[in-house]
Amino acid sequence: MQQETPELYDLIVIGGSSGGLSTAISSLRSGLSRVRIIEASSRVALPDLIGPNQLDIGFGETASSIDANGDHIVVSSNRHTYRTRAALVADQRTDPQWKPSIDLPTSERIHIGAVDLGTDHDVLVVGRTDHAVEVTAQMVDSGHRVVLAGGGMDPTQLSPAGESRLRRLERDRQATLLYRSTPVEISLIEGYPMADFGDRRTPDLQFDHVVFAPPQNVVGPADVGVTEAALESGKVWFLGEPGDSRPATTAPGWQVGRRLAEAVFPEIDLPDPPTRGERRARHQPALDELRDEFYNATITHFEPTHSDLWVLRVKPDAGDTSYLPGQYASLGLGYWEERIDDADDPEAEERWDKLIRRSYSISSRMFDDHGYLTDDNALDELEFYIVLVEPTPDNVPGLTPRLALKKVGDRIYLGPKVAGRYTLRAVTDPTAEVVFFSTGTGEAPHNGMVVELLRKGHTGPIVSAVTVRANSDLGYAEQHRELERRYHNYHYLAMPTREPDIPKRYLQDLIRDDDFGTKLGIELSPVTTHVYLCGNPAMIGVPEEVDGELTFPETTGVVELLTERGFTIDRRNQPGNIHYEEYW
Repeated sequence: MQQETPELYDLIVIGGSSGGLSTAISSLRSGLSRVRIIEASSRVALPDLIGPNQLDIGFGETASSIDANGDHIVVSSNRHTYRTRAALVADQRTDPQWKPSIDLPTSERIHIGAVDLGTDHDVLVVGRTDHAVEVTAQMVDSGHRVVLAGGGMDPTQLSPAGESRLRRLERDRQATLLYRSTPVEISLIEGYPMADFGDRRTPDLQFDHVVFAPPQNVVGPADVGVTEAALESGKVWFLGEPGDSRPATTAPGWQVGRRLAEAVFPEIDLPDPPTRGERRARHQPALDELRDEFYNATITHFEPTHSDLWVLRVKPDAGDTSYLPGQYASLGLGYWEERIDDADDPEAEERWDKLIRRSYSISSRMFDDHGYLTDDNALDELEFYIVLVEPTPDNVPGLTPRLALKKVGDRIYLGPKVAGRYTLRAVTDPTAEVVFFSTGTGEAPHNGMVVELLRKGHTGPIVSAVTVRANSDLGYAEQHRELERRYHNYHYLAMPTREPDIPKRYLQDLIRDDDFGTKLGIELSPVTTHVYLCGNPAMIGVPEEVDGELTFPETTGVVELLTERGFTIDRRNQPGNIHYEEYW
């Protein structure tokens, strides 16, 4: 009996990696009709791409040989034999000798490569390649809360599938993306990994698990049985970086499918590809496209305290808005948005179609519409307290000059919450003295913390002291005065430094002059008192530790004054009663 000739495919893709999926999708969009992916495992890198793109995938298929037969290529797997006009090898594997660039403690909670962690964990993924995006997506799909630390990641160097999924993870608030941060140290605190990012913009964060996603190498000819005849045909391609040693190497990114089609399928009339210049063109359709792609929340409230200071609320399209008072979230706007000033923004042209992100402490409206103390976790929006940062010769701010032109109803980017450590977790005694020191908008996290203490029936003295330039800079003064009227144990100390007829005093003076004892009848005790600090680093006065000795800044801050009285700094592995926000 004559053996039946296998059906002819246009393209066989070996490996369901992000790059393999991208090539299959772009090839189909370029006009190929018969494209099949064979994947040795039971899962491709990004399964959510299968349905929308109607991908033909053979799971559990391992390529055993690739040979040339006349004008065609024959790909044999453990299940089928395929005749195809071209083949692309996109199967990727991790180098078993790869190690992270930092020393790691021994722990069953630190992993190299994707792993089944069950569900409902806080997970840090470290990596900056497609593989990091794949691992992040897998963790999100498994029901985890994920932070991706991709220090140095350039989304434009990812595969189209990887970049697209990265954008959706961010837009849908399914993962927090740290594009410029990566851990410089990971330690264990009570058995759980604590990541130190070595950057004040990114505070230390603790996780249930840390997963490193190392870069992966595409397999070579010998791994899939490619014959010399197949290689010489020019119809077997290997997905990889330009200039590497693999034969018939393609380029990364969306160009792969197009270049393959140009080389092997000359009969296809390919449409002109979009250019970066067209995407960057400053016309309304491009702006609308960028906003639709990046923005995932709406401004529901925008109330200027004055022209340079605002209280705004943001409602996400999807995702949770719960948080612990004192934590923060990130806001973002595109470089394409207009500025309120005429400052020369050096990054605006080069990064015109990118987002500017910055972390802001979550504030609180303090009272609901009925006059009761607000339970912010019962709301579907987050409140922020933000001041316009003016440009200087050394710094041209990107976000606030653009935010200044926004109004209710405008769209914005809101990142997922990150469980910051600046919370009330240390206050376990309801009779303890709790003091909050802040400068300017550093008051924001303290608003919710004060309300939380009062809502839960804290009976000990609570003091919130804030220094500002003028009384007009006190965006929440009315709410704080109302709290004072309702709760005898609450005290609000507003200290403007540039008001006529008001002596200039700073927060340090409250301690030096013992205002707490002489004016409020409150004793600050290193045994029972907790002090929270947020705002200007000079006010806080964070010391450096050298050989176990603390070295304080030249200008005396609150931390130095308190340590002289026996207070101790709250650290990761050494609880204390001086707490300060670690990013500024």
